[in-house]
Amino acid sequence: MAFDRTRRASDPRQAAEAAFKAATTKAPDAPKPAERAPAAPLSPPGAREMVSLRLDRAVLEHFQKDGPGWQDRINAALKGLVGL
Repeated sequence: MAFDRTRRASDPRQAAEAAFKAATTKAPDAPKPAERAPAAPLSPPGAREMVSLRLDRAVLEHFQKDGPGWQDRINAALKGLVGL
């Protein structure tokens, strides 16, 4: 006689009750993080940050054509664009 693997060995009522309990039981709330002071800014106001930025060659050439100070010109253009 072959073993029928399509039948479940557990009681269907117990399985249904366990599934219902799992679906309706509220998970305990996670502990709240300790209150702490706001984080200090990473840099002083007005300080510049070093970043890596990918620009189209044409944009880079536009700002570099007048020589040194091209990074300042890009910064000024971006500040104007965002309204600062």
